[in-house]
Amino acid sequence: MFLWLVVNFMNVEDAARARYSCRAFLADKPVDRATVEDLLAIAATAPSGGNLQPWNVIALSGEPLAGLVDDVKSQVSGQPRGEGSEYRIYPENLKEPYFDRRHKCGEDLYATIGVGREDKPGRMKQFRRNIELFSAPVGLFVYLDRQMQPGQWSDAGMFIQTLMLAATARGLATCAQEFWAMWHKSVARYTGPPDDWMLFCGIALGVPDPEAPINSLETDRASVAEIARF
Repeated sequence: MFLWLVVNFMNVEDAARARYSCRAFLADKPVDRATVEDLLAIAATAPSGGNLQPWNVIALSGEPLAGLVDDVKSQVSGQPRGEGSEYRIYPENLKEPYFDRRHKCGEDLYATIGVGREDKPGRMKQFRRNIELFSAPVGLFVYLDRQMQPGQWSDAGMFIQTLMLAATARGLATCAQEFWAMWHKSVARYTGPPDDWMLFCGIALGVPDPEAPINSLETDRASVAEIARF
C-alpha cells in the first residue's frame, strides 16, 4: 500500500493558504488507515462550545466506498437531484454578495475545464464526478446528532477545517462535499449510522492530481475591508 509522506510539514498559515477544494485525485495512490486516524485525531482538537465535540465520522474506502459509488451511479439518472437533503444547503433567494460569489465560483470552476455556460451536458458530467469523490480513495462522512443546534453545526465546521488543514500539511488534499447530504439514505446503507445521526457532508481525501486543470482553480476571497469593521 502506498504511504504518502511529507517530511517538512507546513505551518498553519501556509496550510491555510495552500488548502483548496480538490476535484481530481490520483486514484492509484491510497491513503492508509493510520494516516486517516492521525488526521482525525488532529481534527478532534478543534474547539466546541461546552466541549460537546458534536462531530461523528464514518470513513469508507476500498470495496465499501466503491459499492456506494456504484449504487448512486445506478440511481442518478432517475433522481438527478438525489434523495433530498435533511437540511437546506443554501438559503432560498440568496442575496448579494453571496449569490454573486457562488455564481462566480461555479463559472470559474467550469472555465478551468473548458465547459461553457450553455454546455449543460458538460456541466452535468462534471457535477456527477461528485459521485466518484473525484477519484479520491477515502470518503469521510460527517454526522451530527439530530439534537444538535446551529452552534454545534458551527463546531463541526471547525472540526472539518482543522482536518483539511492537517491533510494539506501532509501533502494530501480534500474536498468537502455537501453533495452527499442529498444522498443520505444511500450513504446510510454503507455507513450504518444510528437513527439519531444526520449526515452533514462527505469529505473526499487523497493525493491530488497535479496535472488536472480543474485543480488550478483559485477562488476569489473577499478582502478584510469587506468582511470586517474596525
